[in-house]
Amino acid sequence: MENREDLKSGSVRLADDGKSCIILDQTQLPNRQVYLELESAQDFYDAIKTLAVRGAPAIGICAAYAVYVLAQQKQTEEYALFRDALRKDGEYLISSRPTAVNLSWAVRQMLGVVEENGNLPVSQIVGLLGDECRAIHAEDIEMCRRISEYGLSLVKAGDGILTHCNAGPLATSKYGTAIGPAILGKERGVDLKVFSDETRPLLQGARLTSYELMMAGVDVTLICDNMASIVMKNGWVQACFVGCDRIAANGDFANKIGTSGVAILAKHYGIPFYTLGPTSTIDMDCPTGDDIKIEQRDPDEIRSMWYRQPMAPEGVKCYNPAFDVTDHELVTAIVTDRGIVYPPFDENLKKIFA
Repeated sequence: MENREDLKSGSVRLADDGKSCIILDQTQLPNRQVYLELESAQDFYDAIKTLAVRGAPAIGICAAYAVYVLAQQKQTEEYALFRDALRKDGEYLISSRPTAVNLSWAVRQMLGVVEENGNLPVSQIVGLLGDECRAIHAEDIEMCRRISEYGLSLVKAGDGILTHCNAGPLATSKYGTAIGPAILGKERGVDLKVFSDETRPLLQGARLTSYELMMAGVDVTLICDNMASIVMKNGWVQACFVGCDRIAANGDFANKIGTSGVAILAKHYGIPFYTLGPTSTIDMDCPTGDDIKIEQRDPDEIRSMWYRQPMAPEGVKCYNPAFDVTDHELVTAIVTDRGIVYPPFDENLKKIFA
């Protein structure tokens, strides 16, 4: 990832021969650009679990390519054996990040192709899977562009935007969601100022968001998570744009840990708070945020991950949830590829699927 155009194209692609998936290892950024070639179910599971590929849309794209890559490896022309083996692979992939609805959505979208074409030879089904995974990627590029357009309509030149975690081209396919308006705005001469929370404990804001925005020429200032309040109080923030891993039917949404705190601060200071994501992130079968399973991660991410030696007492208990849920009452609007959804969310989210 040596130039800006590469960055805009996202971090996931299918190999030229279609036999593997190439990802930019996000755990190595910003200091090293390392690409990984994923071929086995274990490769894909590990890449998603360890956050080598991360961001809901990018995970979905990777998962779609995974199903296609694994389908080509099945040594059978017997439809039932092929279908069952691919189903097993799909469930294994989904278990790597259960909170990310794009992961399960993409896997099931691909498996749906298998289910709908049981009358065809397996070799033809594999070809259709190749078409579908490429279509999912192309669709995400267009969705990101539309989300960025809608988001850009909510701000004006010179505004300050605060963002948390990473929802740019690395996490998607192009432009991104939460920082897409800033990147698209830069292209169009609408300069915005972005305050990027470092986003502990994995530092996606520091390592990834600030990197992407600098590459795009956007005015970005990195802040520690606990500095969000003071930049809001100073009047430097006119809107908060964050991504989302899952949106419940009532408008509650899960995003990287710390997002709900940003929303509470924004409410206090009277700053509009928006979450931006594709419609595939909306789970109408999930009634409220209480129904979203929160992944618990390795305690060493807090104790020792970024340090030469541990920075916490040996054996201390740690609580390390990957996400928190932001209550819909704190959300000004949900920005999707199908438009901007305002409260009441339980009614208006249904309308965008009508």
